[in-house]
Amino acid sequence: MKKFFFLLLLTMFSDFALFAQGHSHKSEITLLTYNIYHGEDPYHPGKSNLREIAELINTIRPDLVALQEVDSMTNRTKNFNPEGKLDLMAELGKLTGMKPYFAKAIDFSEGGYGEGILSRFPTQFISYSLPIPNGGEQRSLALAKVNLGNGKTLVFGGTHLCHQYVENRTAQVVALKNILSKFDTPVVLTGDFNFTADELGYSILSEEFLDAALEFGNLKNTYSSKEPKIRIDYFWLGKAKDWEIVSVEVLGVEFSDHKPVLVKLRH
Repeated sequence: MKKFFFLLLLTMFSDFALFAQGHSHKSEITLLTYNIYHGEDPYHPGKSNLREIAELINTIRPDLVALQEVDSMTNRTKNFNPEGKLDLMAELGKLTGMKPYFAKAIDFSEGGYGEGILSRFPTQFISYSLPIPNGGEQRSLALAKVNLGNGKTLVFGGTHLCHQYVENRTAQVVALKNILSKFDTPVVLTGDFNFTADELGYSILSEEFLDAALEFGNLKNTYSSKEPKIRIDYFWLGKAKDWEIVSVEVLGVEFSDHKPVLVKLRH
């Protein structure tokens, strides 16, 4: 009988040790996406929103941030910066201590306009142009290949799809799927998709990706920040990875015309 109880305790201890070991191997990462309205407070024209955004980032301390509507050295930035043109990503990098990257989508106002990423990890960056079969503004995908440590890597993409034409958004979603399918590491795609869940683009992305807010059960609207009536800002998680979604939050700040979305994951 004593031998039986000894073996039972040994088995229970071994099972617990294996569970704890498996759980300890999971890493938690904090991710943020925010359309920042080219660095200007939309409700107070001529006022920069960069310091407020940087303070938000410094308070939350996300590991990776995707930013949309980012200006780089445009004349427009002089509207809220009397000292001259601003490189928004470089400025946010200085204010947050994170590594900045700018992916230009178009030439604009004697500078550039596109997507940005901030990273706390060793990161390789690359960008891709997205199709516009119906014309309109060129769009881009900013991509970060991130070394999370302990042999773990992540592909983190930020984008901003066409606001004018469904045909463009659909083509851009197909292009995003094709680009991201080339990576054999876990993939997170985020940004301002300019569509709601009843559009074809949403259905196409859902074939290969999980809508983090839907999975977690927090479908709060993200636009506009003062009167949020629609959800157009998303986190998409590649289905090839068994994600544990810790939290999904739509933050109640009004520094831009969109609300930021914050996600915590274990993987």
